[in-house]
Amino acid sequence: MNSRGSVYFLGIGGIGMSALARYFMLQGFSVSGYDKTPTPLTDKLICEGMQIHFREDVSLLPLSPEYVIYTPAIPKDHSELIYYREHGTPMYKRAEILGVISRHFKTIAVAGTHGKTSTSTMIAHILQEAGLSPLAFLGGISKNYGTNFLPGPRTAAFTNLKAQQAGKSLDDPFNDPHEANVDPTYCVVEADEYDRSFLQLTPFIAIITSADADHLDIYGSQDNLLKTFSEFTAGIPAGGSLILKTGTSVIPDMMNNYNIYDYSLTGSTLFSAKNIRNIEGQFHFDFFNPGEPIYNLILGVPGRFNLENAVAALAVGYLLGIGTGILREALKSYSGVQRRFDVRIRREGMVYIDDYAHHPEELKACIGAVKEMYPGKKITGVFQPHLYSRTRDLADGFARSLELLDELILLDIYPAREAPIEGVTAQILLDRTGTGYKKLVQKKDLLSELKQLKPEILLTLGAGDIDQFVAPITEFFSSAEDK
Repeated sequence: MNSRGSVYFLGIGGIGMSALARYFMLQGFSVSGYDKTPTPLTDKLICEGMQIHFREDVSLLPLSPEYVIYTPAIPKDHSELIYYREHGTPMYKRAEILGVISRHFKTIAVAGTHGKTSTSTMIAHILQEAGLSPLAFLGGISKNYGTNFLPGPRTAAFTNLKAQQAGKSLDDPFNDPHEANVDPTYCVVEADEYDRSFLQLTPFIAIITSADADHLDIYGSQDNLLKTFSEFTAGIPAGGSLILKTGTSVIPDMMNNYNIYDYSLTGSTLFSAKNIRNIEGQFHFDFFNPGEPIYNLILGVPGRFNLENAVAALAVGYLLGIGTGILREALKSYSGVQRRFDVRIRREGMVYIDDYAHHPEELKACIGAVKEMYPGKKITGVFQPHLYSRTRDLADGFARSLELLDELILLDIYPAREAPIEGVTAQILLDRTGTGYKKLVQKKDLLSELKQLKPEILLTLGAGDIDQFVAPITEFFSSAEDK
């Protein structure tokens, strides 16, 4: 146990939680935690010095951590959660802590039902290339940096969260920002709409990439979702900026006097892309903005949806006054995010792409991008639905998107935080999808099924544990005998 004490994370293996755990390790805290299943990410956290267990067992808990940070995905009846509550340990949601940390920086927050991970990672890369060294909490593993966390130049020492000892509230954990060694730097965060988490943020620049119906188990209706996005914009301070994708139906809350900019992939918006050309799998385009256009930019990753994300990221760079040369080089050198249109195999006769798509609009965008890149090729998709409620609420939308595939393999629903809902299974999607070849397959049979199909273009799609198949599929189809 070091001098800063200890922090315990319930759900430490989550992509957002693990970035926060890395932040606390950097500050000199002893970090430990629980997660349901070991993954390559938890393996890395353990190698970085964190103590992690994978069995729900109070006998494995550290004695008297200073505070516990938990994710809303942890069930309310989880024995470790109950134990710490009964023992009076200070407990905070991940979003609360992220809100506290980010308030001491010029925060750039990317919100949206999809597009936020790629856009925030792109922004962090642009700022890093510009020498601004942002603190960044990302919703995926950046392929440029091999991590979901960028530490910033001198990350603020998070020393006084204990309100009782410091005499401060959770809203102001520092005795003095200058004494706490805080740099006036940027913080890039993914603003998560689930559980209204993003309402904890007060961004200097906010981006909204999309606001399609999702998380209806939380919001009840898309109208309520849109109202909460409006509440999110109320956190932008006077003099800040909102970069809003046109057509999202979000009505900004102008309680504070901030600037509003619209963007789109193409069209009559303040920020847009024009003269788009696909040259040898790379997008070349011109970036139009309120000033002088930037001509002949090259995006380092495929997918028209990534090009749209790039417009939003470039808009941030423009507002921060980053030079044209830096924007040009940063965009070209951007390598993407693991599990976001992640090209795992590209060889003669076989392409394999893995993607996190778990919403109908994300599936449509991903499959559409593949069709654009490989016209006339047979596309085989393996999709794992995520959440019973999302499958029930958006079943018709999923079916229409999955019909874009030539061959569909469906896995069972990944429940995540949910208990089963009677009558809601992957069979619902199979029955409603009109694609030619379709089959419901158990995870244990997936590799053998793919071997028989001999896919030409293969996609794995979903936000559950389908990622555990990425390495075996890559290895299998990269083997000498398959070539």
